[in-house]
Amino acid sequence: MKRMKFSSLVSLLCVCVLFSTQFLHADPLTVEQRKRNLLIGHMLSKQLPALHYSDKKLDDALGEAAFGLYLKQLDSQKRFLLQTDVDDLQGFADFIDDNMKDGRVVLPDAGYDILNERISQVRVIVDELIAAGLSATPNEEYEGDPKKLGYVKTLDELKERWRKILKATIMSRYLDLKEDALAEAKEKNEVAHPDFTVLWQEATDKVAKQNKLFLHRLTQETLQDHYDRFFNSVTLAFGPHTNYIPPASKEQFDIQMRGSLEGIGALLREEDGVIKVVRIIPGSASARQGQLEAEDTILSVAQEGEEPVDVTDMRLRDAVRLIRGPKDTEVRIAVRKTDGAKVVVPIVRDVVQMEDTFVKSVVVEGDDGLRLGYINIPSFYRDFEKSKNGEAVRNSTDDTRVELLKMNAQNVDGIVLDLRNNGGGALVDAVDITGLFIEEGPVVQIRTSMGDKRVLSDKDSSITYAGPLVVLVNKFSASASEILAAALQDYGRAVIMGGAHTHGKGSVQTVLDLNEYVPWLSMENYDDLGALKVMIQKFYRINGGSTQYKGVVPDIVLPSLYEYLKTGERYLEYSLPWDSIESVEYSPFNETLDIEKLKEKSLARVKAEEAFTVIKDEATKAEVRSKDTLIYIDLDKMEQERAVAQEARDRIGSEVQGFGKEEDETKELTKAEKEQAWKEVVQGDPYVMEAGRVIEDIINLTK
Repeated sequence: MKRMKFSSLVSLLCVCVLFSTQFLHADPLTVEQRKRNLLIGHMLSKQLPALHYSDKKLDDALGEAAFGLYLKQLDSQKRFLLQTDVDDLQGFADFIDDNMKDGRVVLPDAGYDILNERISQVRVIVDELIAAGLSATPNEEYEGDPKKLGYVKTLDELKERWRKILKATIMSRYLDLKEDALAEAKEKNEVAHPDFTVLWQEATDKVAKQNKLFLHRLTQETLQDHYDRFFNSVTLAFGPHTNYIPPASKEQFDIQMRGSLEGIGALLREEDGVIKVVRIIPGSASARQGQLEAEDTILSVAQEGEEPVDVTDMRLRDAVRLIRGPKDTEVRIAVRKTDGAKVVVPIVRDVVQMEDTFVKSVVVEGDDGLRLGYINIPSFYRDFEKSKNGEAVRNSTDDTRVELLKMNAQNVDGIVLDLRNNGGGALVDAVDITGLFIEEGPVVQIRTSMGDKRVLSDKDSSITYAGPLVVLVNKFSASASEILAAALQDYGRAVIMGGAHTHGKGSVQTVLDLNEYVPWLSMENYDDLGALKVMIQKFYRINGGSTQYKGVVPDIVLPSLYEYLKTGERYLEYSLPWDSIESVEYSPFNETLDIEKLKEKSLARVKAEEAFTVIKDEATKAEVRSKDTLIYIDLDKMEQERAVAQEARDRIGSEVQGFGKEEDETKELTKAEKEQAWKEVVQGDPYVMEAGRVIEDIINLTK
């Protein structure tokens, strides 16, 4: 870990002395908190340019970027600030860099005061609109994508914006209540006749209560919360994987609700004021329920039998507190899908079923009696702490080796290695698993911001499996899984198949405890300063190209339901660009694959395959729906949109085994029944089956 230079320590000491003479007037923060925040700002101004891989400077350009990010988190949905407020705050942008260097952070104070004034005004506006009543008159609309919205100019325009928001929300809640009434009547074998007037009033009351709680929660945001978010905006301007981590979030900056946490099993992130699902943890309650997916935006969270709580503009840690809970209790999560559809996902909280988090395999039947070995690697897991203590623990390399030996013993004709939705993990396992398929040689290059380079290699000359190999990837294959796929592709060892590209995360982060950088000479007793997660290294393939930004481009690109999604490193603000360095010497695998011939044969089959036709058609329709970001404030149109979205999911589900299907939690399955059910899912997966046909092509072309 790098230490600050002596000159930086002297500078920091001077700032500490300066802090002790400032902010003696009463305000929402104590004098100690003021000094602490200005110290954090000064430390970030020194550490970020020195440590971050990008070599960015804390200058006016970076200050403008930080301001843009700050403004998004201040009012992400553009429901509070007026254009005049934005113009006033814009005046601080040019001084962000100088303020942080000089120990004079002022923007969060201005943003805090302005936002709280507008929240107070919106509370009055909402009360007036609810009291006056909102009718169900049709044929209105408003823009649901804040990126396409401008800030309103007057309070009258702000009132009109809130009128439409409230009306649309009441309509949506009315349709929820109507669906519940129809479902309850169907369960009782009765004919339902929902009373519009009663349900509309109930929906109005529920929305009024929800908004009252939502606006009250916003007023509970402290000035310290605003400072923390400001600091994070500055770090994010350096890159999307660089963050300021406040003390309260230190232990959960990468929040994974798994194991003893008894949650839903999802990795979440806060992005522009909304909470998004990054990925689903294998073996978790969410994975078994099947409806929650990566890139879903969480709108609200409801405990069983209680009203939903709006989580828009909520801090990630607070949203997580709502989602977590005791085992066997239900949480209902309202999400907006990437195609715009709103879905309420009921999940019974549970601990992760560990057997589903480990590497596993099955032999399935391919075409013409082909025996196909299928191995799924959900993540690259390894418990380093227990290993240090000499404990015997499972890791993904040993488990993959065991499954490969099983496949060898069963004389499979080829193997499909599934890395779809694998978000990465231990780098050592990506290297070692590559070594199971090749003779010894380099696997990945790592470069620091200083230009230092090292190469990680497989040093074992043995090959565990030498037969035909296909690797499946998608947009959610990231980091270590991209290293494995890239190495096997560069060696010509496997055919890579999947969507247009993988995620593109080719960087390494480290977490620095800021408390370790306080100069002891200051003799000041500061509270916990938090931590800094910063990007320090970058991955490169053995052919010299980076996995950053572009990801891995498959040899054979297949239709994907998620092709229209703007997900991946290339879509993240201020992500590092693709570049390349010198390649390293390596020997390709001894059997050259005719990729062009394999691609030609595969794409001809895919074009005629019904399952892929359905996937391609629905992906095209979903893309059209995702681009139509207008919210139609019309009951008939809203109901029609819900029906279209559900019909699409049903159509896909009929072609792809296990897609979006809820697990029957009332049925206890034996281990044998679970294995059989999983085998049927694999057997019905069109991607796996097409991978099997490619393996058959490999066999035929190499005879």
